[in-house]
Amino acid sequence: MLHRAAATRGLTKIDWLTSYHTFSFGDYQDANWRRFNNFRVLNDDYITPGSGFPTHGHQDMEIITLVLSGGLAHRDSTGGEGVILPGEVQVMTAGTGIRHSEFNASTEAPGHFLQLWVFPKEKGLTPSYRNWDGNFLTKGEAGVWQLAASVDGEAGSVALNAAAAIRVARLSAGQEVPLKIASPGTWLHVASGAVSVGAARLTAGDGVGLIPGNIADSVKAVEDSIVLAVDTLGA
Repeated sequence: MLHRAAATRGLTKIDWLTSYHTFSFGDYQDANWRRFNNFRVLNDDYITPGSGFPTHGHQDMEIITLVLSGGLAHRDSTGGEGVILPGEVQVMTAGTGIRHSEFNASTEAPGHFLQLWVFPKEKGLTPSYRNWDGNFLTKGEAGVWQLAASVDGEAGSVALNAAAAIRVARLSAGQEVPLKIASPGTWLHVASGAVSVGAARLTAGDGVGLIPGNIADSVKAVEDSIVLAVDTLGA
């Protein structure tokens, strides 16, 4: 089990943004934390009201955004725009090149967002973006994994151009879900609350990299929690 404690993550802090980096990103570079298989970026972003990332570009990367609180206003060079609401998931295929902006849609309340980057399985695609509105915060059954994104858009999830899948579980205190580990590995991130994985206790911001054969067979909530699983299906 590869443990990344929340307090050891990289940090970018400016007047409108507090961003914690599980893996190397921007000015934060750590040779020990470059990526986990084909999972490249996990940023835990807190954005002040009305602020955000001005227009900037990406290329050949799958970029996934999960909204934990607030709303994220998105606009991109393909003409796509909209507000992603709490519990929703956006996937953007950067492909041959896309420019976009992301702002906290509220002028009064701060926003909390997770942004993930996964290496694409196919480069040079036409840029696009799409949403999954399954709302992992309120919809669906608590105490089970909800599939938010997958290679083929399985079971109503949003499609990824990457050898990966993203699952989210909403757990009440005492609930547990089976620990399904993909090959070559699954990264678990505690978005809120606290859980136990085997003998390890994880709190908000903590993450663990798991490979097949790990002893723990479930994730159990110590308190009400939201847990994210990124199944890496490629190196």
